[in-house]
Amino acid sequence: MKYQDLSKFTTPPNFRQASVIKVQLWWLVQASLFKWSPQFAYGFRSALLRLFGAKVGKNTVIRPSATFTYPWNITIGDYAWIGDDVVVYSLGPISIGAHAVVSQRSYLCAGDHDYTKIDFPIRGHRIVIEDQAWVATDVYIAPGITIGQGAVIGARSSVFKDMPSGYVCIGSPCKPIKQREMK
Repeated sequence: MKYQDLSKFTTPPNFRQASVIKVQLWWLVQASLFKWSPQFAYGFRSALLRLFGAKVGKNTVIRPSATFTYPWNITIGDYAWIGDDVVVYSLGPISIGAHAVVSQRSYLCAGDHDYTKIDFPIRGHRIVIEDQAWVATDVYIAPGITIGQGAVIGARSSVFKDMPSGYVCIGSPCKPIKQREMK
């Protein structure tokens, strides 16, 4: 039985939502100007993302080692933080809310393949991290997931289902364990 035949794979027309030249130019800019910029050059990195179509709010903190596949699929709210070595695999739209934090080494995966089809087609899916949520270090967020407002996703969690607003959630698979209390 054949499960997949990668010789049949083709990227769907307009999947990247940009020309090959724009994609390659972004990857070149990201590998040089973006990555080589000083740690404190948050406004510069935000401007580079905006230049390539991202919607980036004011006073964001985006570290130079963060990577963004397709900036034109990204929305980042005011005062949001994106940590070191975060991967924003934006094959589909990714929205990170105002005052939200995505901590170091986390992976936001907005794409997958349809494993039920022989040609293994690639697909983009939305990810939403609502306002004031905190995705702690080394978290994996699967395609199609929403992290509710003010939710805390514990370190090294793997999120395969939507997480509710105002809850602390941990584990692999990630589950809500208690309400987030503010003092």
